[in-house]
Amino acid sequence: MAILLEEIIRSVEAFLKLKNSTQKPYVDPNLDPVLLVPGIAGSILNAVDHDSGKEERVWVRIFGADHEFRTKMWSRFDPSSGKTISLDPKTSIVVPQERAGLLAIDVLDPDLIVGRESVFYFHEMITEMLGWGFEEGKTLFGFGYDFRQSNRLQEAMDLFAKKLESVYKASGEKKINVISHSMGGLLVKCFMSLHSDIFEKYVQNWIAIAAPFRGAPGYITSTLLNGMSFVNGWEQNFFVSKWSMHQLLIECPSIYELMCCPYFKWELPPVLELWREKESNEGVGTSGVVLESYRSLESLEVFTKSLCDNKADYCGEPIDLPFNWKIMEWAHETKRVLHNAKLPPKVKFYNIYGTNLATPHSVCYGNEKMPVKDLTDLRYFQPTYICVDGDGTVPVESSMADGLEAVARVGVPGEHRGILNDHRVFRMLKQWLNVGEPDPFYNPINDYVILPTTFEMEEHHENGVEVASVKESWDIISDDNNNNASTVSSISVSRPGDDENPQAEARATLTVHPQGDGRQHVELNAVSVSVDA
Repeated sequence: MAILLEEIIRSVEAFLKLKNSTQKPYVDPNLDPVLLVPGIAGSILNAVDHDSGKEERVWVRIFGADHEFRTKMWSRFDPSSGKTISLDPKTSIVVPQERAGLLAIDVLDPDLIVGRESVFYFHEMITEMLGWGFEEGKTLFGFGYDFRQSNRLQEAMDLFAKKLESVYKASGEKKINVISHSMGGLLVKCFMSLHSDIFEKYVQNWIAIAAPFRGAPGYITSTLLNGMSFVNGWEQNFFVSKWSMHQLLIECPSIYELMCCPYFKWELPPVLELWREKESNEGVGTSGVVLESYRSLESLEVFTKSLCDNKADYCGEPIDLPFNWKIMEWAHETKRVLHNAKLPPKVKFYNIYGTNLATPHSVCYGNEKMPVKDLTDLRYFQPTYICVDGDGTVPVESSMADGLEAVARVGVPGEHRGILNDHRVFRMLKQWLNVGEPDPFYNPINDYVILPTTFEMEEHHENGVEVASVKESWDIISDDNNNNASTVSSISVSRPGDDENPQAEARATLTVHPQGDGRQHVELNAVSVSVDA
């Protein structure tokens, strides 16, 4: 039923965009430049053929994804350089640089039409900021990178330094506002730690969103043992399999750097729990089931034993892919670099983190009825998560523990990537980036935002009938002063019932009130009803 209401809201938003589509893009030349830095898997990656020079997108692509991913993206870690190197000797991985770097971090599969929202990364934020007056290549830029690599790899640090310098020059030597998301916050913090002088020269504000400053313990534990999926829903049938992703990530320094920070004083230390079958002391042939618990450093032995015979087939050749202790040593040094980072005196830091979602913290495998008999079988078990508050991926405790002197730390209810499209986050960004007039609804003392528009939703369920209602309003400012009459429109959406979904219907009324001076107030009232079969 919520899907029907979402369809109505999207229809209204499309209508509002169409209503103002004739306007020329607004550009504010006085804005300071913004550089967007994505997290893991948040950059388009192309494979370049060494002979022909042809580029082919290998991340992200939906159709033909798994084969190209295994062929071009699988890699091995080189401890002498700290770099993970592609197994394919005929190609190299590069990040597209079109649109001042924004192409690589906007829509990760530009060819996808149906379900395109599943591969949005910074798309909604870029669209929003262009509406504020930012201009691609002059005040709005992106920094995509090979997310397989370490967050302190010298090659990445050099590219980031070069990007900061180019943004500074392209914007007329204005200092930069860096906005990072997720693991991008670790890359920025590594750079700030290793090259503080360059960071202070070019950067005035750093806004970290959903950064796993102390790791994403539950999520990464299950990733190392079982793999991960970046796309949900029907698109999974055409996307990279969890197994193919697992075989890549086992050789990625970035994943090891996202493991639980063992030296951080967690309020409740994350653990790996295993229900194990043990032989009883009462006699040969008898056994019992016990629950074993391992803290972060202790769990490394479990990773080692469970992945000791992990192999992959690459073009007909078997490859050993055990838990990589060389990467673990490299990641340990990265955590030291992150721990020693200091905020330069002239740079302001802001931290936005997601809340109100059950977030993996500790992981348990097996149960009393189906214990783990052999650790090498652990990868075939489904994990059970012990959750805490967070954004569904990163616990609040990790996101808040930046170790820096922050101007503000603000918790926003929302999902790890979805928070990039949150209207409360947009309102904060406008305030911190000095976009437009000062916002009288922003309260800097308590670090929260009061929205001048309305969003209310209620749900009731009784006797097989579920009713949901939504009330939302917008203010639109345009150059169209010709229409002074209020208008009322209606929208309806229905869905027949089937074996999996109940019959549902939604209706909405859209009212537009002209306010003068090009301002229009738009109100949406919608209700949906579903009846269980």
